[in-house]
Amino acid sequence: MRELHVRRLGVVSYAEALAVQRALVEERRAERVPDLLLLLQHPPVITLGVKGDGGRSNIVADEARLSELGIDVSETGRGGDVTYHGPGQIVGYPILDLRPDRCDVHRYVRDLEEVMIGVCADYGVQAERIQGLTGAWVGEEKIGAIGVRISRWITSHGFAFNVNTDLGHFDLIVPCGIANRGVTSLQQATGRELSMSDVEDALVLRFCDRFECERFEASCAARESTPELT
Repeated sequence: MRELHVRRLGVVSYAEALAVQRALVEERRAERVPDLLLLLQHPPVITLGVKGDGGRSNIVADEARLSELGIDVSETGRGGDVTYHGPGQIVGYPILDLRPDRCDVHRYVRDLEEVMIGVCADYGVQAERIQGLTGAWVGEEKIGAIGVRISRWITSHGFAFNVNTDLGHFDLIVPCGIANRGVTSLQQATGRELSMSDVEDALVLRFCDRFECERFEASCAARESTPELT
């Protein structure tokens, strides 16, 4: 089985996390690091994809309102439309080399969906895919979003899974550009606030099972040596 090194980075600004990913993609390409899964939370931020205007036209709130709430807008370099990240949401950034046997973009996205659907099942919540859309859905509401970048089969960006997220912040945008569906969280679906570390553990277990890899947790030293986080 391939090794997967898990790094839990806590709360990291979006710009900082973007720099970390870019550095680690090059490290992975040069085979100086193994496959990685970065787990973190972001301060409140609205992020844009690369298609068209990136989803800027799907930001409902004006600049004054965003400034009042302390919410930045950032361009990303990933696929997908506009989305929101904030406290209570677990963001996963896999830095994987999909070669030689997983060089299939659609399969990769489906696998990330299955990871989140599986975690929902762990908490007694039925989630599923919706044909023609990406992500994990509970009924008509999205609980997990996906936006990935794959460069010469090295992955970056990834998924955002709503746990105890402030869902009111999604009202500032048209999430993923889909106007006729809502957004939910594991907290809303279960009716209780959940331990973020426990949900992280569930995500790691489901990820390792889906991607057939052996889990290694980063030591404090490894965490401290992460590029741009020293």
